[in-house]
Amino acid sequence: MSVSAHISTTQHVSTTQQRWKGRTVLVTGAEGFIGSTLVDLLVENGARVRAFVHYKPYAEKGNLARYLAPGGPVEMIAGDVRDAGRVMDAVAGCDTVFHLAALIGIPYSYDSPGAYVQTNVVGTENVAEACRRHAVRRLVHTSTSEVYGTARTAPIGEDHPLQPQSPYSASKIGADMMALSHWHAFELPVTVVRPFNTYGPRQSARAVIPTILAQLHSGARQIKLGSLSPTRDFTFVTDTAAGFLAMADCDRALGQVVNLGSGREISIGALAEALIAASGRDAEVVVDAARLRPSGSEVERLLSDNSRAREWSSWEPRVTLKEGLARTSEWVADNLGLFRAERYQV
Repeated sequence: MSVSAHISTTQHVSTTQQRWKGRTVLVTGAEGFIGSTLVDLLVENGARVRAFVHYKPYAEKGNLARYLAPGGPVEMIAGDVRDAGRVMDAVAGCDTVFHLAALIGIPYSYDSPGAYVQTNVVGTENVAEACRRHAVRRLVHTSTSEVYGTARTAPIGEDHPLQPQSPYSASKIGADMMALSHWHAFELPVTVVRPFNTYGPRQSARAVIPTILAQLHSGARQIKLGSLSPTRDFTFVTDTAAGFLAMADCDRALGQVVNLGSGREISIGALAEALIAASGRDAEVVVDAARLRPSGSEVERLLSDNSRAREWSSWEPRVTLKEGLARTSEWVADNLGLFRAERYQV
């Protein structure tokens, strides 16, 4: 890194810490993959965090285990976003709310679409209404690039048409519109952050990168995947989390949707080959029919236009795909007991 780049990065970190120090922040879905990484970043920058999580026995400490000691920077609140009263209590006294809680597995949405409506749409309404009642400074709602469907034009800007190609994406479109309706109808300060495919440590085997790595590090000689031709735009999880913080303090993002992506695409087949190389293993990639989406549901291409995020703030993706895959491969290898590589996880 050049001296000027180092100075710029140091100044950016210092400014971020000044903005968040001492602020009380709620994170729904805080124990999840992106949520727990966001909690880490908020704590590093001096925020007081309320982590809204599903109830678990104390033996199951999860991604936030290091914060369980009383009196620390994170307060755990067990609850469910479908419970409006519990959400209302959790939001009280918070400066900013990051809403990440959601049902996210695409295959399971084919079997239980109603559950996705209840958690993703009704849950978002509960969060937005609580934010309105308690007059929070900003609600940052989490969308997904899946709402765009297969790219009609690329790269995909925020004005790209929405196309619900799965019950999951339909529920997220509904959730996005519910959040934005509170901006238009009630002047609730809302920003919709729309991450493209995020990857990194702590991600479950529902996602393609950890499912490939879990098979590789378990010694599989055949890596079973669904369709190999679709392309995706991958962003490392710390970059995505940094984007959430940047948009929460961005005045131009009020009432707006903002993409978070790398601006680069790679096919699933090429990604698998890159992961084989990163892991140092030897394996062949095969298509498993059980992992294929219904033909009309497969999203063939996702490539972000991230210019809005970059131009409106100091945010930009910093971790290269090569570096990020290497770091993720190392984490999966060190935590292989969390995965069941032989099983297709929906």
